[in-house]
Amino acid sequence: MPNIKSAKKRVKVTAAKTMQNKAFRTALKTEMKKYEAAVVAGDKAAAEAAYKAAVKKIDKAACRGIIHKNAAAHKKSQFTKKLASM
Repeated sequence: MPNIKSAKKRVKVTAAKTMQNKAFRTALKTEMKKYEAAVVAGDKAAAEAAYKAAVKKIDKAACRGIIHKNAAAHKKSQFTKKLASM
């Protein structure tokens, strides 16, 4: 446990940021699952809407540093291929 005031603050800030990142990562995974479900169902309109939402969420995650930019590009490429093959 830290004794210095600034170190105590860093612990609190880190805990808050960790919770924010976990919530964002959970929302990201949910959007990705919604897209996958729409693709499996074969609903082109729903898949396109879910694709837009998922790609937007992936871009924001990469911007925030929650996922690596190359991982984001890879995931978007996979999603685009699946949408094109429908």
